[in-house]
Amino acid sequence: MKKIFLLVTFLYTINFYAQSVSFKITGIILSDRNTPLESATIHLEKIQDSTVVSYTISDKKGSFFLEGSTFEKELNMYVSHIGFQPYFIKLALTKKEFQLGTINLKPNTNLLDEVVIKSRSPITIKKDTIEFNVKSFKTKKDATVEDLLKELPGFEVNDDGEITINGKLVNKVLLNGKTFFGDDPTIATRNLPKDIIDKVQVSDTRTKSEAFTGEKGAQENKTVNLTTNKEKNKGWFGRSVAGLGTHERNEYAAIANHFNNDKQIGALVNGNNINAPGYNFNGAQRRSVSLNNVSDFIPGGSNKGIIKSKSFGTSYADDFGKDAEMNTDYFYSGSNTENKSIRNSENILPDGKFFSNSSTSSINDKEKHTANLKFDIVIDSTFLINVAPSFTLDKGNQFSTRDQESLDENNVLINRSNSIINNKKTDKDFSNRIDLTKRFGEKGSFMRLSMSNQFNDSESDDYNISTTEILNSTTTNQNQFIDGDLNYNRLETQLTYRHFIIDKKLYLDFKYDYRKEKRESIKSTFDFDSINNQYSTFNSRLSTDFMYNNIRNKPAVALSYVGGKWNTRIESGYVFQTLENQDKLRPNLNLKRDYNALELFGFLNYKFNPNEYIYARYQLQNKPPEINQIQPYEDITNPLNIIVGNPDLKPTSTHTIAVGFNKFNIQKGTGFNTRAILNFMENQVITKSIVNDDLVNNTTFTNIDGNYNLFLVASYNKKIQIDPVRSLKLNIGTNSITIKNINFFNNEKYKSQTTSIIPRIGVTFEWKNVFKIDPMYKLSFSKTNLNLDSFEKQSFIQHSLDIKTITYAPKKLEWRNDIRYVLNPNVPVGFQKSSWLWNSSITYTMFQDKGFLTLKVYDLLNQNTNAQRIATANFILDSQSTVLQQYFMLNFSWKFGNFGRRKKTSRINKSRF
Repeated sequence: MKKIFLLVTFLYTINFYAQSVSFKITGIILSDRNTPLESATIHLEKIQDSTVVSYTISDKKGSFFLEGSTFEKELNMYVSHIGFQPYFIKLALTKKEFQLGTINLKPNTNLLDEVVIKSRSPITIKKDTIEFNVKSFKTKKDATVEDLLKELPGFEVNDDGEITINGKLVNKVLLNGKTFFGDDPTIATRNLPKDIIDKVQVSDTRTKSEAFTGEKGAQENKTVNLTTNKEKNKGWFGRSVAGLGTHERNEYAAIANHFNNDKQIGALVNGNNINAPGYNFNGAQRRSVSLNNVSDFIPGGSNKGIIKSKSFGTSYADDFGKDAEMNTDYFYSGSNTENKSIRNSENILPDGKFFSNSSTSSINDKEKHTANLKFDIVIDSTFLINVAPSFTLDKGNQFSTRDQESLDENNVLINRSNSIINNKKTDKDFSNRIDLTKRFGEKGSFMRLSMSNQFNDSESDDYNISTTEILNSTTTNQNQFIDGDLNYNRLETQLTYRHFIIDKKLYLDFKYDYRKEKRESIKSTFDFDSINNQYSTFNSRLSTDFMYNNIRNKPAVALSYVGGKWNTRIESGYVFQTLENQDKLRPNLNLKRDYNALELFGFLNYKFNPNEYIYARYQLQNKPPEINQIQPYEDITNPLNIIVGNPDLKPTSTHTIAVGFNKFNIQKGTGFNTRAILNFMENQVITKSIVNDDLVNNTTFTNIDGNYNLFLVASYNKKIQIDPVRSLKLNIGTNSITIKNINFFNNEKYKSQTTSIIPRIGVTFEWKNVFKIDPMYKLSFSKTNLNLDSFEKQSFIQHSLDIKTITYAPKKLEWRNDIRYVLNPNVPVGFQKSSWLWNSSITYTMFQDKGFLTLKVYDLLNQNTNAQRIATANFILDSQSTVLQQYFMLNFSWKFGNFGRRKKTSRINKSRF
């Protein structure tokens, strides 16, 4: 019976796919004046339900090539372009190849017609913006915006939720042009449902002020703007999830949003002890709360300790008339992290080496409150005001114990230490930025005044009990209380005036920057007095009382050209900088230094078409030494590492050269991007250390020339549509970095070079609504070489294999697997060389697709580890720390919402097609 069933299924599948029809369509799109129309969208739809079958865009000659396969016998074909009437024909698939010849589009002059024609094109290109029609891209039910973005051509989304478009990073995700829950894009992409989104718009990232003046911006990052369906822009929606697991694991999360046209109100809450620490504050945590009911694990998770977290956030955005917009949010997060780690290092000396081993145990409690406000006011069509204050309250309490030992080249113990540290810290920060932008005329001239300030107050209480023993020599005991108080104030202004030379093409900019920083740092150290049982003996050697001023002035001039295909900018400025440090405990160490330097910037971007461009950038930056690097104060906080500054240090000049090429071919379904970044340093500040016979490190700083680092990135992907429901996607890429350093150790100068190459290859096979498998293999190869006779070349390899699978059958069930295998063949004895991490979940959909019951397991094989080996110019380090271990969890998720319905007042005039 089983064999008969399999035979019937096999014959049915063959018959099913034998009915599919493949096709190839070519043609040329011209205007009514017979000029080629570049970036016209050509797409095919099913007649029954308007589902998009295939699409492409025309090239600069107006030519297009469209291919695919379908089960339909007839399809509707549409051609559209901004400013022209859509073109429509019904295509009977009676043959495999169609040569349509020339198609002339008529201008769309009837703009006042009462009949509204909605764009049905999958992709529309509007100058510098690419717009995707969400209805044209099918996803699973209950899909999030992140699921949608993964289906769009040119988009890549990694495990952390980081988005790239044709190789460029997306650093902003907006909802109807407004920030959604702060600056973490993943809160929007992982929590907003796809079915409320109408369009996805992609453009270069610009500030509100730059958009107001028409400036191009940096063009290094992308912004995604999500526009909602008008009928779903009134109402509320949300989802919630709660789960319990073995080993007392638990999670809960909820998000709720209310939309009323321009008004957006939202709230979300999250808590768990499965290493998902919550919302992203200033990029500190890439992992944000996700209410996706299925497994949302990152292989390896947050691999440093066990994190218990809780968080809450709320946001409000609204327009006040046509001329004012407000956006505000508040976030709270709290976490408790427990971690144990071991670190073994081989430290390189010019005439030998020594070894250091340490073990640390820590408990870290944190709380953070953040409130942000953005207010934009359009005074008139030429004057814009932007105000953005922010407040942060950060509290932390860390308790740690540490044991460390150092051994000579023959593994003979030389010194050892142990410490108990308790640190309590409270940090308050307020900052504000105001931009005043005034346009002059319609030719691109403007003036902008930007003012920003920051006030930071940090208080800390540290208790340090430690013993340091140098074998056959001295033993140092410390039992201290350190009262810390740091105050930081910053005031910065920037004045920019742009004058047009050629209307909306060539501009001359005059700029002046002023920045003043003042930092007061007091660290009062008290030794424990055993007689009165108090920390009452003031230790002047370990105490500091500094006042630090940094004043920077920079006049600059720039020339910018903005053309249709290419744009460029060159800028030159001269920096006048003064650093002043007052040591109230050691007045003889007071110092004042003046640093003057030239800074340069230039870039060139050339677009062959909206999906193919090349760019180049050069920048010369100057950075003065840090205050702790130039003040000649002897820091003996750590008796095994004594640090003294060098007041004769010079500023570091960094030359950066970057080039890149991006190409995405919608017709062929291919994407390629590559970039190279070279940083070359002059007078780079490096450490200069001398290790004595007791393995005590005496460190100072010096300048050096000749250090550089080179980054190379390349990737290629191609999507192959096997038939209407099966597709294959190939992803090949490599990253490499080469770092050359000149070092000083024991007064001997030597060179080091480390090269790391990380090639990868991945294949994704998808059978729509049935199955998806996504394997990825990555090889990490690192080689370090020093020009020392005593040093042998070091080579390290790591293999990693990731396999992700999704099974959608039977109906209402979804089974996900996320498997990672890691092999570290070079780690020493005592560290785990290899591990399998297998996370799995199965979800059942119920209650009319509103409820989801999920059983998930983390680390099914119970092998998770984070052992790793790294190499630098001075040492080779092996490390391993606490990781999250196996657990099972059952959770339930509920999706809710209620949107108002809009009356249908528009209709499509088919006579136009």
